[in-house]
Amino acid sequence: MAIVNSIFTWLMKKRIHQIELFMKYPHDVQEEWFHTLIDSAENTEWGKLYDYKTILTVQQYQERVPIQNYDTLKPYIERMLNGEQNILWPSDIRWFAKSSGTTSDRSKFIPVSEESLEECHFKGGKDMLSIYCNNRPDNQMFTGKSLVLGGSHQVNQLNEDCFYGDLSAVLIKNLPIWAEFYRTPDMSIALMDNYEIKMDRMAEATINENVTSISGVPTWTIVLAKKVLELTGKSNLLEVWPNLEVYIHGAVNFAPYREQFKQLIPSADMYYLETYNASEGFFGIQDQDDSDEMLLMLDYGIFYEFIPMEHIGEENPKALVLGEVELHKNYAIVISTNGGLWRYMIGDTIQFTSLAPYRIKITGRTKHFINAFGEEVIIDNAEQALTKACQETGAEIKDYTAGPIYFKGEKAGGHEWIIEFDKQPDDFEKFVDIMDQTLREVNSDYDAKRFKDMALCRPKVHNAPAHTFYNWLKAKDKLGGQHKVPRLANERKYVEDILEMMKSA
Repeated sequence: MAIVNSIFTWLMKKRIHQIELFMKYPHDVQEEWFHTLIDSAENTEWGKLYDYKTILTVQQYQERVPIQNYDTLKPYIERMLNGEQNILWPSDIRWFAKSSGTTSDRSKFIPVSEESLEECHFKGGKDMLSIYCNNRPDNQMFTGKSLVLGGSHQVNQLNEDCFYGDLSAVLIKNLPIWAEFYRTPDMSIALMDNYEIKMDRMAEATINENVTSISGVPTWTIVLAKKVLELTGKSNLLEVWPNLEVYIHGAVNFAPYREQFKQLIPSADMYYLETYNASEGFFGIQDQDDSDEMLLMLDYGIFYEFIPMEHIGEENPKALVLGEVELHKNYAIVISTNGGLWRYMIGDTIQFTSLAPYRIKITGRTKHFINAFGEEVIIDNAEQALTKACQETGAEIKDYTAGPIYFKGEKAGGHEWIIEFDKQPDDFEKFVDIMDQTLREVNSDYDAKRFKDMALCRPKVHNAPAHTFYNWLKAKDKLGGQHKVPRLANERKYVEDILEMMKSA
């Protein structure tokens, strides 16, 4: 296995040269992909509608093609789901990634072309390993197996030719045979729908494997880890898997979970690698082991644009190309892809932490913020405040959500939080005060509204009993996979729903 590990590491590191090229020439690479995408789609129904044949510049493209979202592309995607081809993309689309979105009750079906599978999702997976091998040349990752927490949907058949499942299910179904050999547990368990049974089965199937890496969403990884420790009677994961060396995560901010992972995996050498992989595409990889910023991956068949947050909601917001962005400003990402998504706003917001090369951090969602009083609290603000409050009070958070408390009579408004702790703070009121104070420090609009409680009162925080969010997701039939608790909302729907459930429990 050591020889195989050396060969794999060598192969993975060969890609580093190409990554360095797009880091050095980012605008050339993006310009080239822009022309490739436009040329490829000129004879599709969409390409003819917007006369792609005569588009010669990015500016013409921006003037001609409006910003899209799922609802505007949905009529085209529904026809593709029924088997029609050459609608948004020239090659046959047989696969669709089913995504719940974070707040939407309706499912989205994102087309996954052969090109987006190979040139984007799989390339991203390989690059993640390349970067890890480059940063850890003495790694032994390929001497064992990778424990992958797959999605919550079996692959389903729409018609004779079309299939759908959540992204991880689609990827697992299309993986090359060699990759399947390195994965655990087997597909029948990895793609189980019932997450409660699945966690038990995964724990049973993997405790005797030589697991060297784990990939998955932090919340579900912790649930699985606890099952494994319960089954084995061990006190941490290294006693079960002594060769475990890397944890690959994404989908949610890792900061609130970091302390729990240090306890589950008590090793200073443990490597944590964040990725930014969504149903719509693979966008970023943490390329430095001493920083949690992610390198924006520019040669995956995606052309990027960025809308400044202050222009979100405008009818035709101006979108910037890569060379026009600024550091530490919030942008909504707009993508055009080799899966047929054109000027598509994915709903995530990011900030650039570096412009040479382009590195980013995810700051939230375009719909996930509280701005009932002009305070513009985004997820990044909330995560910073919660992380600080946890550090100061010894707490560990499992899940949370928050929404506004509207003005009532003479009373000021406020924010109402529901927080479920894995480890209670040593002083709950102190926790709330530190969270509030940190929000004031990181967000001047929030601070101004909190001045003398004139517009915003001190946050109202509910200490939720164990399993509150798990039971809420279960009641909504949204356990597992890409389903996530909505962190912040500009209305009270989620807060009231969960409080009602807590009352009746």
